[in-house]
Amino acid sequence: MHLYELELVKACDILTRELLKLKPGETLVITADTENDERVVNGVAGAAFAIGAKPMVIWLPSPITEGKMADPILPSESLIGALKGADAWFPLNNKQILDSTPAGIALKENKKLRHLELTGATVGTMVRCVGRVNYPDLKILLNELANATKAAKHIRMTTPAGTDLEFDNHPDTEFSISDGYADKPGIHFMAGQVGWLPDRESINGTIVFDGSLVPPCGVLDEPVHLTMKSGEIVKIEGGAQAQEYEVWLNRLNHPQMRKVAHATYGYLPGARLSGKIAEDERVWGCTVWGFGATRNENAPSHNDGICLTTSVWLDDKAFIDKGDFLDEKLAKLAEKLRII
Repeated sequence: MHLYELELVKACDILTRELLKLKPGETLVITADTENDERVVNGVAGAAFAIGAKPMVIWLPSPITEGKMADPILPSESLIGALKGADAWFPLNNKQILDSTPAGIALKENKKLRHLELTGATVGTMVRCVGRVNYPDLKILLNELANATKAAKHIRMTTPAGTDLEFDNHPDTEFSISDGYADKPGIHFMAGQVGWLPDRESINGTIVFDGSLVPPCGVLDEPVHLTMKSGEIVKIEGGAQAQEYEVWLNRLNHPQMRKVAHATYGYLPGARLSGKIAEDERVWGCTVWGFGATRNENAPSHNDGICLTTSVWLDDKAFIDKGDFLDEKLAKLAEKLRII
């Protein structure tokens, strides 16, 4: 008996039937690289075929890095052609290619394409973060969380590791809610996140990553301290991994790479810190700060850092205490969701 052999079948069925809502005759393109687990790839393809859909698996060499920096190793024209003819795209690639040039072209030109990103998902990720999720209740929690945060003008975040950051919301800020469903055309992500870009110029203070930092570090052995001024990294402090991060940023040599791309809450009951960023970003009670490329701003790459057990004040009122909700309705939903 292999690890989670039976549970993986259920998770793949939920992903294809409930989340992607594949229909008989639809084409599903699954992209993977040579760092992926073949059991996940074959499981999703098999579940799609059982529905009556037409799965197509594309194996790619694993690039050293990701995003647009992966362009030279990608078979761009062939990849664009496959994605332009697909109804749905499930990229499992351990090194994300969502921000690559061929992905951007395909998503722009294929208006019907449904995309669901689970970067680097392992068998464990599929079981914990797809197969054991109460999607209706999680959707309610994420929407309540988004609405409360959007209504605030000023926000403060702290963590036991030393994060102490304040910023304002722009009146026109758009919030993205990742509830897991990818039944409409466009870009969708694994469930368990609420993301937005605060008023960048107002972001000041200290961010301390104590979970993971991807790329380039993976799971952190020691905290990485960022001093933020007007939404931009002005100082990086810490040990060897902080130095690794600064060297990586300097090598990319692009001003956008030091600017905040998004702030994000992570709330998915089964998520565990693993170095797989798609799962790390959803560890219960964390916040994520992204830097670099956005949908509207070009940069050679994008990276995300995890701040664990975050406390949040909305307009000076305590809202979250070390990852736990203080709001009664959200607290009850959270208690229900965390029973797996």
